Amino acid sequence: MIDIAVEGDPLVRWALHAPGARIWRRPGAVVVACPDLSHWDRLVMNGEPGAVAALLPEALAGTGETFRPFGTEELVTEVVARLPGLEVSATFAWMETTAPVGRATGAAAWLGDEDRAEVTALIDEAYPESYARPGGAGVRRWAGIRDADGTLLTVAAEAWSTAETGFMSGVATRPSARGRGLGAAICAFVADELLPGRERVALLVDYWNTAALATYTRLGFTTRRVAAARRSQAVRVAV
Repeated sequence: MIDIAVEGDPLVRWALHAPGARIWRRPGAVVVACPDLSHWDRLVMNGEPGAVAALLPEALAGTGETFRPFGTEELVTEVVARLPGLEVSATFAWMETTAPVGRATGAAAWLGDEDRAEVTALIDEAYPESYARPGGAGVRRWAGIRDADGTLLTVAAEAWSTAETGFMSGVATRPSARGRGLGAAICAFVADELLPGRERVALLVDYWNTAALATYTRLGFTTRRVAAARRSQAVRVAV
């Protein structure tokens, strides 16, 4: 059963408080447009599929080609089935915790601007496809763990957080340091730093990244299946 309690949907609540948010609403449906929300211009949707499908063309017309519908996998699939000009472009996991993780180590700490070049080099080596990069829009700060010699081993960013949702991204561990629990340690540190005063800490992760999914699950994060859609190349949405 698709959740139509739009005010309680964590995806919608995340988007509503993001910079530049615009909202379209009708009975049983809401669409929130946010530019550059976790890398993409997103149209975050919630509601009854028929009502969302009726409302979405208005939001698409008011935002432009770069905005992509985003919501639970079930809802996105239902809406795409009703709008021939759309296609599902990706499925992945929204993972969140509303309770402290409590597994951080004393070695984890927030990094400074002077560490930006090191973070960039580690991301380039370990996770070049990361949406979060030093200096990127919406990327606020980085945390890291170093070894005894000062070498940066693992990092994670606070990026695209809002007043209610702390958001984590850019989790990467140097290949030579993997298998030592460093990814879990840095995620625990960032999650527990971001949660106070907020409802939740969340992140997005691809299903192919089974190691990351297992790590976040062990830390107490729960999973919600989500998806994104785009205008199909063969047919444009009539809006």
